[in-house]
This record gives sequence, structure tokens and C-alpha cells, in this order.
Amino acid sequence: MVERRSPKPQVVGSKPTAPVNKIKGDEMKKVIQFIKESHAELKKVIWPGREDVISSVKVVIVSTVIIAAILGLIDVLLLFGIRAIF
Repeated sequence: MVERRSPKPQVVGSKPTAPVNKIKGDEMKKVIQFIKESHAELKKVIWPGREDVISSVKVVIVSTVIIAAILGLIDVLLLFGIRAIF
């Protein structure tokens, strides 16, 4: 009787003997150019002043407290309602 085997499927993955992809000089120039352009764009940004940041933080804190109070009130009302039913 002859044993018949199917061929091995092609294994996909890293091979220890495979050459390492090195970054070519042209690719490195593109990365450096991108960093330079990003830095130039960040210089154009008009950053908010200290007063603007402080007022924005106050708005966020106050609105968070108000929403927390509303959700807490709804939670308490639902709790009383469910206890009244059961």
C-alpha cells in the first residue's frame, strides 16, 4: 500500500533566515521631512492663553457637577419608585 500525503501548506510567518527590511535612505528622508513640516505647522497654531484655559476648565467642572447631580437625583427617584413597586 502506498501512502499518499498532501503537500504541506505554505507556512506564512517570519523566517529566521529571512533578510531584515532596512529603512532606505529615501524613506528616512520622508520621515524627517514629515517631522519638519509638523513642527512648522505647530508654530502656526494660536495656542489659548492662561485665562481661556482656566475659564474652559471652570465650565467643564461646573457642567460635570450639574450632570452628576441630575443623574444622582434620577437614580434616587428610580430607587424610591422601584422600592415602592416591590
